[in-house]
Amino acid sequence: MEFTGKIIAVLQPKGGVAKATGNEWKAQEFVIENHDQYPRKMCFEVFGVDKIDQFNIQLGEEMTVSFDIDARQWQDRWFNSIRAWKVERVATGAPADMNAVSNGIPTPPPVTTAAPDFLGGNDKDDLPF
Repeated sequence: MEFTGKIIAVLQPKGGVAKATGNEWKAQEFVIENHDQYPRKMCFEVFGVDKIDQFNIQLGEEMTVSFDIDARQWQDRWFNSIRAWKVERVATGAPADMNAVSNGIPTPPPVTTAAPDFLGGNDKDDLPF
């Protein structure tokens, strides 16, 4: 699922040590608001120091968040978790090209060929399942 909007809050990171494995963990939550007639807000979580650093989400950014929803039980209560697995910055309008031809026809944007995120040199699978 995806949600597009503006980051309106960046919450303090949380961390701890997993009881079962003894491994340290870190998570950070962000609040995003869409631009519908009746704006909706969503609080999503980024789990893991590597993802927090990779996404580098800043207050005021426009982005599309791809996420999964899961529920967990604690003391006879259920809680939803919205965990982001990908974020994409949304272009908010590129500045006018200063090299445009004077006949009024704008030059096309430059073509970039970047390697996809999933092609890393690391053979380790980042999926949590």
